[in-house]
Amino acid sequence: MTTEQVSPVNVAVGILMKPNGDVLLGQRPAGKPMAGYWEFPGGKVESGESIFDALKRELLEELGIEIHSAEPWCGIEHQYAHAHVRLHFYISRDWRGEPQSLEGQAFSWQGSVGVEPLLPAAIPLIEWLDELRREAY
Repeated sequence: MTTEQVSPVNVAVGILMKPNGDVLLGQRPAGKPMAGYWEFPGGKVESGESIFDALKRELLEELGIEIHSAEPWCGIEHQYAHAHVRLHFYISRDWRGEPQSLEGQAFSWQGSVGVEPLLPAAIPLIEWLDELRREAY
């Protein structure tokens, strides 16, 4: 038996933050791995695409919003049963449009996050965001 090292899939993740510090979380729809779990919106980076371009494309496809600017915040890797991912988190406070459920997902603006279950990779980010909000607000 051989063990292959699989490169992680790059994923652009958007943390949409309102002026009051609330962030948007979406619930993974039926038919996707880990359906029902809550996550920050985003998706896979396509070959030849920058992470920021992937973020803009994914949020337009998922939520119908146009990202004007976003700051890189942090990156983490996580091994799920179905995929090894490298998550690139960006915080955006500058977008146009109101989020819509274009992929049939539920979504919710959260101050202190109260939705469950959260994707395991999102849990430490929630704690870091809570700390960030306490410092800023």
